[in-house]
Amino acid sequence: MGEQTKTRVLFVCIGNACRSPMGEAIARKDAGDVIDACSAGLYPLGMIPELTRKTLEEYGYPVEGLASKSLREFEAAGIGLVVNMSGMQDEPALTKFETVEEWEVGDPYGGDADVYRKILLEIQGRVNLLAQRLRRKQGE
Repeated sequence: MGEQTKTRVLFVCIGNACRSPMGEAIARKDAGDVIDACSAGLYPLGMIPELTRKTLEEYGYPVEGLASKSLREFEAAGIGLVVNMSGMQDEPALTKFETVEEWEVGDPYGGDADVYRKILLEIQGRVNLLAQRLRRKQGE
């Protein structure tokens, strides 16, 4: 399958520290055939917390290359879908993107390992559903 068949998906949360890096890492491993994943934050924290990294690694997801980045670093061109997990619907910074999907996902920041695991599993399920949808679309 060629690179051109992938949808570039930008996962967004508030700090690009927990939810959106999880989405990026999960999509890269579980849906790399249909998703070219990246992530950003509305107000980037500037680092990925250790608990985010440990939780991803615990579930077998590589953390190499994950970094907290600003949404301003991304141009709308080339982004096929933005997954907004910030909880901030109608966020002005997202209006430059053509397709934005809202995912209500709790923010694990400041929580314990169990909270991070719960959120990771929720994002994992949603990413897998998104990948199934994209695979079906390609098959049409």
